[in-house]
Amino acid sequence: MKTKLTELLGIKTPIVCGGMMRVGTAELAAAVSNAGALGTMTALTQPTPELLAAEIDKCLSLTDQPIAINLTVGVVSTDINYDDYVDVICNSGVKIVETAGRSPEAYMARFNAHNIKVIHKCVAVRHALSAERLGVAVVSIDGFECAGHPGEQDIPGLVLIPAAVDKLSIPVIASGGIADGRGLAAALALGADGVNMGTRFIAVKEAPVHDNVKQEILTMDETQTQLIFRSYNNTARVYANKVAKQVVELEAAGADFSQVHHLVSGANQDVAWSTGKIDSGMLTIGMAGGLIHDVPSCATLVDNVVNEAKSIINDRLSAIVG
Repeated sequence: MKTKLTELLGIKTPIVCGGMMRVGTAELAAAVSNAGALGTMTALTQPTPELLAAEIDKCLSLTDQPIAINLTVGVVSTDINYDDYVDVICNSGVKIVETAGRSPEAYMARFNAHNIKVIHKCVAVRHALSAERLGVAVVSIDGFECAGHPGEQDIPGLVLIPAAVDKLSIPVIASGGIADGRGLAAALALGADGVNMGTRFIAVKEAPVHDNVKQEILTMDETQTQLIFRSYNNTARVYANKVAKQVVELEAAGADFSQVHHLVSGANQDVAWSTGKIDSGMLTIGMAGGLIHDVPSCATLVDNVVNEAKSIINDRLSAIVG
């Protein structure tokens, strides 16, 4: 499948595994890229720039295909020296960066100087237009269905994706609620040049999370996510476990963030992801979990998504209009 995105990034299929804290490791990113999609390592999964440099080297030893590095700015912690992480990325030889959170403006000059193409994740068309003016190569637009931070406007992908395509001249990646070939075909029909899948790439063999988490995704439906942090204007969509429900109850009672922080701390999240104790911490999982019913390898997943999308486009849709 050729789109403006595959041509620009040198990938075989218009599929991106978006950056995910604790999940975006060298092994997963390499497996995704070897499958013909774009694998993404998450910079801040590594606690120091030196460890990031080592993780990038490991990933590059596992694949000769393009990979991306995710750098989420201003969301995880205010104590991070982002300049050091940017220096590591620029010196690594990696030519694709996915930025998220705050604007990438402070780092664009350095990325441009190293011929790095920037994909910026946005949750609103106005943010996408700002990113385009900064010179990013691609915008990844997150609909309300997505895991993580969908913004405060609650615009689902069916509206947000074509709204972004109408206003932008650069390639658009559709993100949020996509888990199979139906989502890819739909995104292409809406004018996007590719898709970003996060939750779907948690439920693969190579994902470095406990099998209990993967099994929980297999049994969930589309109603089993929870919006938290709404009262702090920092809405996040997570799996509706006991922690998420407790946070919502505390918010409803007027608690400030300091009163819920212990529940959603990074340490508790580490426990949930690594030990499979589902109710130990916050799990960032999107509505697409309700569409996931198996745990394939990355290669099988990418093949299945592409083949299903092709079948929809070439057979079902052609028959309807033929």
